[in-house]
Amino acid sequence: MTDKPVIQPSENGPNLVKELKNLKNSKGETFEPQPMMALCRCGQSSNKPFCDGTHLKVGFTGEKSEDRQPDRVDDYVGKEITIHDNRGVCSHRGYCTDNLPDVFRMRQEPWINPDGANAEEIIRVIEMCPSGALSYTKDGVLHKEVDRKPGITVTKNGPHDIVGGIELDDPDGNIPESKEHYTLCRCGSSKNKPFCSGEHWHVEFKDDKN
Repeated sequence: MTDKPVIQPSENGPNLVKELKNLKNSKGETFEPQPMMALCRCGQSSNKPFCDGTHLKVGFTGEKSEDRQPDRVDDYVGKEITIHDNRGVCSHRGYCTDNLPDVFRMRQEPWINPDGANAEEIIRVIEMCPSGALSYTKDGVLHKEVDRKPGITVTKNGPHDIVGGIELDDPDGNIPESKEHYTLCRCGSSKNKPFCSGEHWHVEFKDDKN
């Protein structure tokens, strides 16, 4: 038996999390570690973040939507740094556009200007990206990962934020863009399950407890 944490999305059911020692909510409250936990991903459990079987009653499906954003990496080459972006896995939290609008430009094309700030500032903001949609190459080296301890955060009215290289053992073969950090849907409405696609904003998903 491995002592490394693993997440396995079950078919049309919860995310089964094994051997995780660090699960917390947006208030900083931690949950007692268990060898196995079932985290709700239909969005309608009355015991969030845990599954209570409601997915069986509401007919939850873990399938992707045909109209989802394509899973494709686009490159934006600058003088100091090249920014890589995969819109298909973006959770649309806005950390990039809020913190560096001269580089990550809403409603402009191209939407990324890699020369809009110095490389250090760009790296700082890219490392805020929870979904792994953003990465960068500098001096010929690709950077996708951050050095953190394994953990899951139940975000406020949003997805599960995964950090620390927790393995995603998906029977459907889905692989995160960054193996160190990614976001998993818990509202039940993502177009790119098991990953978050930002649909929690549109469906006004609420979880007042966490």
